[in-house]
Amino acid sequence: MNNINIETTLKLIGDTLTNWYEAVVVHIPNIIIALCILLVFRKIAKTLKKTAARYIPRISDNKSVNSLALHSISIGTTLIGAFFALEVVGLDKAVTSLLAGAGVLGIALGFAFQEIASNFISGILIALSEPYKLGDIVQIDGTHGEVTDIELRITTITTFDGLEVFIPNKDMFTKPLINYTRTPKRRVDIPVGISYGDQLPKVEELLKKTLEQVNNLVPGRDIEFFYTEFGDSSINFTVRYWINYRGRVEYLQARHEGIKLIKQAFDQNDITIPFPIRTLDFGIKGGTELKAQLNH
Repeated sequence: MNNINIETTLKLIGDTLTNWYEAVVVHIPNIIIALCILLVFRKIAKTLKKTAARYIPRISDNKSVNSLALHSISIGTTLIGAFFALEVVGLDKAVTSLLAGAGVLGIALGFAFQEIASNFISGILIALSEPYKLGDIVQIDGTHGEVTDIELRITTITTFDGLEVFIPNKDMFTKPLINYTRTPKRRVDIPVGISYGDQLPKVEELLKKTLEQVNNLVPGRDIEFFYTEFGDSSINFTVRYWINYRGRVEYLQARHEGIKLIKQAFDQNDITIPFPIRTLDFGIKGGTELKAQLNH
């Protein structure tokens, strides 16, 4: 009984191997044709990529979009060739299974590599919508500097002290981002206080005229002056003016110049920026008079 089962099994294995061999021999011409198709489509993909690399930059100057388009052309052409090759060798069901498997694999990878996928998709959206470009001065999450590289997964910002910061594109696309290059005007606010004995109209007129000397002012924007409160030892105000700003040191320079001009104008016109004043009363309950303290 055992000998019969072994012989039957061996016969089935031999028949199967024979059928496979015959199928391979029969399909050798188709396999050769399929390989030729793959090689031809690979060559076509390279040619299309080189041709597109010459013409795409004339249409778009966005390097990220251009790179994405070139890779899509190459990969897409190669995949078309692969599907044609599978059809030639008669693997129609294999093509269908591959497509279904790709969908299942895509779902699995989506869960496993959700963060990577989010960064990749955000990189594509950034490339298409262009909220910032190479060379723009931006600020995000406390990082302030120049955009020096944009990839499909990360964006590189070089800070003004020379540090490279790699930020995931998901954050660059979803978090609040300030693009100083897109908004090249900025307001400088300087809070100041003057003595209660100074003439308020005189101070206002003087500072509006004085701050016109600040470099890089935006033409047509008036210098604004507002008294804000009665302080403990001074009458406080804020003076404001607008400058052309590219996100570098212009803001600090404009504030620096404004403070120097205000101090100089006050010195020349006997206007006082008072120190905090405290009145000490030694005669309250539980204390002693200052005169008594001095006598001791």
